Amino acid sequence: MTHALNRTDTLRELLDRQFGEYTDQLTELTLHTRQPDYGGHDPDTLRRLIETARQGVADTAQALKRVSEGTYGVCERCGQDIPTARLEILPSARFCVPCQQRR
Repeated sequence: MTHALNRTDTLRELLDRQFGEYTDQLTELTLHTRQPDYGGHDPDTLRRLIETARQGVADTAQALKRVSEGTYGVCERCGQDIPTARLEILPSARFCVPCQQRR
C-alpha cells in the first residue's frame, strides 16, 4: 500500500506541475492575442495553441479530480490499473493502452 501511495503522491506532484505549466502557457498565449502582431504568431496557429493549452488544463484538472476521488490510475473502460510508465508519460491518461487502442 505504501508503494501505491508513493506512486500516487509522485504522480499528483507531476499533475500539479503540469497544471501550472498549461495555465502559464494559456496565460501567455492569451496575452499574445492582445498584441498587434499576435506575439509573432499566425492568428490560426495561436488559436490552435490556445485550444491545446485549454485542453491540457481541462485534462489535467480531470486527472486531479480522479486523484481526489481515489479513481486515478484505473482504466475507465476495463477497471484495471494503468501502468505507472504510461501515467509518467501521459499523466492525464484515462485508459490503459489496450483500451485506448480499442477506442
